[in-house]
Amino acid sequence: MQKLKAIHVVYAQWCPHCVPITVEPLKKRGKELGVPCLLHDIDTDDVDIADDLVRKYGDWSPDYLVPQVFLEYDGGRIERVLTGNPRGVALTKKAVEDLLSGESLGTSSKTAPK
Repeated sequence: MQKLKAIHVVYAQWCPHCVPITVEPLKKRGKELGVPCLLHDIDTDDVDIADDLVRKYGDWSPDYLVPQVFLEYDGGRIERVLTGNPRGVALTKKAVEDLLSGESLGTSSKTAPK
């Protein structure tokens, strides 16, 4: 099994799905797991990194949805595990809660799911 190396969050500061709904809980979980939570704001110089992550591994379109969350493992594998739900902030919040309680980011796990 590969170990979790980092959590990446592609987000926008102005987006209610992102801040604080997604960013804050993932920063906290990163600390709990002892892995960095790397934030890539699409309205800053990080846009190139954000675009690259979303283009290669996420839900890409020229005006893609945020937030998008990616897990990076020590073997170099990156997987998208969440995209904000455009149908409502409550649905994105539920998706974040599900992610945090699931196998990939459960507090007792630092390894990639099988």
